Amino acid sequence: MSVLAHVFEAAGIATVVLSSVRAMAEKVAPPRALHCEFPLGRPLGVPNDTAFQHDVLRRALDMLAAPTGPVLADHPTVIEADDAPLACTLPPRYDPDLPAAVDEAQGLRAAYERTLTRRGVSDVGRTMSAEQVPAAVAALVAIAAGTPWTEAGMPGGNPVAACHDIRSYYEEAALALAGETAPGGRSLEEWFFAATETGRTLLAARAAMRDAGVKFPIWFYMAPGHR
Repeated sequence: MSVLAHVFEAAGIATVVLSSVRAMAEKVAPPRALHCEFPLGRPLGVPNDTAFQHDVLRRALDMLAAPTGPVLADHPTVIEADDAPLACTLPPRYDPDLPAAVDEAQGLRAAYERTLTRRGVSDVGRTMSAEQVPAAVAALVAIAAGTPWTEAGMPGGNPVAACHDIRSYYEEAALALAGETAPGGRSLEEWFFAATETGRTLLAARAAMRDAGVKFPIWFYMAPGHR
């Protein structure tokens, strides 16, 4: 964003950057930047707090009054990242004849639908529908057990996009299970990979693909790189 700001300004378009990494803003020196010491992925700070978010935007837009730069200001509020796993209870097992991860995915459908009804939109849909998520999880189970990923029956045939949809499905279901609790910056990610059968299965499938010599980056971006 800081680099693009220079491009837009050269074309005569005034810009303000919301900075998440101060060192980067200092190095690239966009014409105007408001550094917000908030968790990554939350440029406006506090979820569901419109007053706070409007304050961030107002402070950023006020910087347009500065005709020259670079100008780098700091938002006065610092929000520490909370990466502890989200606390929510998973549905109990229903069908013991299914792999645990597949049974879990099916059991989360009602919670997913509650979030969909409340929000009206879903991040699921890059390569599959919510109805296909259990089948995608079953494909991960097969890959983790040694089936080549091209033969596992992954909906859409793209493991990276499929894993994006699976995570979105789970995280949106978790929002309903957690009630009014606003999750921390990475708490949904921690919950998915540490507390769910499917999260653990995804990592196992990813490792199996890597160990089988699948070409990079087909397996790498199935999960965040630090995992």
